[in-house]
Amino acid sequence: MKFIVDQQVEDIEMPENLKLNTFLQEFHSDCPHPECSFGFYGFAFGQSPFPVPKLVQEALIKNADKGAYAAVPGIPELRNAISKYNKHYFGMDIDPERIYVGPGTKELIFNLLEILHGTVILPTPAWLGYLPQIRFLKKNYHMLPTRANKKFSPNDLRKLALRLQDRQKILILNNPHNPTGLLYDRLELEEIADVCREQNITVISDEIYAQTTYDFSKFVSMGKIYPEGTFVTNGLSKSHAAGGYRLGYVIFPQHATDLKGQFKKILATEYTAVSTPIQHAAVAGFEISKEMDEYFDVTRSIHQIMGEYTYHILSAIDGVKTTKPNATFYLLADFNAFATDLQKANIMTSQKLSESLILHPYHTAIVGGDSLVLERTDFSARIAYVDYNGSEDYQNYLEDKPKTSSEKVEFVKNNAPKVVAGLEMINKFFENLKKDTNYDLQTQKNSMIAP
Repeated sequence: MKFIVDQQVEDIEMPENLKLNTFLQEFHSDCPHPECSFGFYGFAFGQSPFPVPKLVQEALIKNADKGAYAAVPGIPELRNAISKYNKHYFGMDIDPERIYVGPGTKELIFNLLEILHGTVILPTPAWLGYLPQIRFLKKNYHMLPTRANKKFSPNDLRKLALRLQDRQKILILNNPHNPTGLLYDRLELEEIADVCREQNITVISDEIYAQTTYDFSKFVSMGKIYPEGTFVTNGLSKSHAAGGYRLGYVIFPQHATDLKGQFKKILATEYTAVSTPIQHAAVAGFEISKEMDEYFDVTRSIHQIMGEYTYHILSAIDGVKTTKPNATFYLLADFNAFATDLQKANIMTSQKLSESLILHPYHTAIVGGDSLVLERTDFSARIAYVDYNGSEDYQNYLEDKPKTSSEKVEFVKNNAPKVVAGLEMINKFFENLKKDTNYDLQTQKNSMIAP
């Protein structure tokens, strides 16, 4: 019997991160060189390496017996905890009734795009998950390229909005930003909010990396700047290293009573409610405690140390430009100065650059520019500096906190050897590219499979 797949599904491509994962698994099994048994240097996957906070783990164990369906918007204890969490950390006084819980912010953003009419404005570069959702829902969309500083201009936003005919426009704002690690400060958000009010732009503010802001005093939620027009999404994945828990939340704008009813209908239809034991476990993660404060302080400090090291090493490569991260565990590296050399080596796209770096002898995984909603010929890449043992490094940091610049460098060398070695391999790749004018991707592929 032949099954017919709906054309809408046929038109959707596999998400780039999953395609890369498949490629890496196949490469690992095919590489014949014995020294390659370690696999690869992992700069591609955006997952926090730290353990889930013990408070959250213990709460999950304690509530493993909770087998009943939860209320669609989330259990009251969790919505109350999230409300207090936002007031304590982000200075927002949010009624729990404005908070809806979902199975990760990725799903909640999809749900918001389902119910909101209008054209989507997507600043680029962007997290690789937004565009597939927009396309799947057949939404009209326009890219908003960022400037040289890798932030979009409020004036460019205004110019684009004036060209759009829809009564409502939807801006996806990711702050702190994946893939650049940059942070929009209060003044920048106020200028963006002014344009949004003027042009009737609704904002979906993805703030999943808020707690990773290195100087946390500088983070300001768009929900505080533009409360009447902003949906704020956040969750456990990045700040609590609990991506596998699949729990996120959305804060609705002020006075969006009618819209909440429509949203509840969608959630009830698609997944009824988030896992009840997970919701009870999340309460512990969002409650204010000394244990969670320490966890946030330590993890963001280690992210910053790793980010500064990665930034300085890549910036030292002649021709490479990188963003200097203020948050997250990413930066964007611009390798376009090597475009001519890459093209001579038959590497014409950022995807080919990614494939070349993962092959022997480099074994280095990155996410190329075409996966970040950039042009296929843009040789930029996201570098995620998280390839280390988070549990061990957390304890080592507590036992001996590095204070000086040299101590921080030594911390990285001692605690993240794969990050150090992977960055060396990126440098080696471009050194060899410059030296070998006969370099060819097919030749490299053949060397990978040779006995």
